This record gives sequence, C-alpha cells and structure tokens, in this order.
Amino acid sequence: MFLRILNRTEEAIICLLLVLTTLLVFADVVMRFGFNSGFMWTQELTLHMSAWFVLFGASYGIKVGSHIGMDAFVKLFPPLGRRILTAIGCLLGLLYCGLVLYGSWIYLAKVKKIGIELEDLPIPAWIAHGMLIVGFTFLSIRILLLLRDVIIGRADGFRHADEAKESMEIVEELSKEEGLK
Repeated sequence: MFLRILNRTEEAIICLLLVLTTLLVFADVVMRFGFNSGFMWTQELTLHMSAWFVLFGASYGIKVGSHIGMDAFVKLFPPLGRRILTAIGCLLGLLYCGLVLYGSWIYLAKVKKIGIELEDLPIPAWIAHGMLIVGFTFLSIRILLLLRDVIIGRADGFRHADEAKESMEIVEELSKEEGLK
C-alpha cells in the first residue's frame, strides 16, 4: 500500500510539474514575443519547478531503471559479487543522501529563521527549497527498496537503461522488416 501511494504521488507530481512548467514557459514566450511584455516571476518559478522535477525524476528513474549505467565492470562478477557491489553502491548512495538531507535541514532551518523570501515571488525560500528534503527522502526510499531487493535476492544490480542494446534491437527489427519486403 505504501509503495502504491509513493508511486502514484511521484508520478502525479512529475506529470503536474511537467505540464505546468511547459504551460508557464509557453505563456511567457507568447507574452514576450507576441505582446512585448511578460511577467518578472516566471523565470524564478520555472527554475524552482524544474529543480523539483529533476529531484522527483531522479527517484523515479531508480524505480523504472531509466538511469544510464556504467556497469561493465560489475557484470564481470558472478551474481553474488554483483549483489555485494550493488549493496555497497546502495550504502554509499544512502550515505550521500543522508549527508545532503542533514545539510539541507541545517540550511532550510537557517533560511526559515532569517525569513528570506524568493526574489520575484512572495514565497518563503525555505518552502521553495524544501524540495531538497522531499527529493532526497524519495531518493533514499528508492535506494532502500533496491537494497532490500538485493538482500533478499530479487535483484543483483541497479536496473539501467541499456541504450546500446536497445539500439541494436531496433536495428535488428528494422532489418527483419526490410527483409520481409
């Protein structure tokens, strides 16, 4: 149940951010080039929305295996070796996420205490930059789930996008189609 809520939340936020950012940029371009005017705040808002999109996307990328992998070395090992190396990678990733979360907490607390707002929007900076905690929490959860799968034997490595393999499969399919004609 928790994973379903996590997945749906992540997907909904990514979709919403993508649509809203696209519409905002489109409206701003139309205003600037069509009417020689615009809004001062759109650049800052799209910058923050893009940052939120990237951090949610990083977490989602681990889930669906869309990150590009450099795992030629790891694939040289037997399954147990791959699992051990992946577990070490997960632990290092969690350490990194923990450091960023800790630093973000200190940073956001100071920004909130000082009362800084964004330059062009009347939004407290700690809220806009709060994505650091949200994004790295989601990322940590995804890494923990992968670590769990490695420990129980459901996975022996990170799922990666294999662009070379996918490209070769497309070439083979096209060759077969050409051969049938």
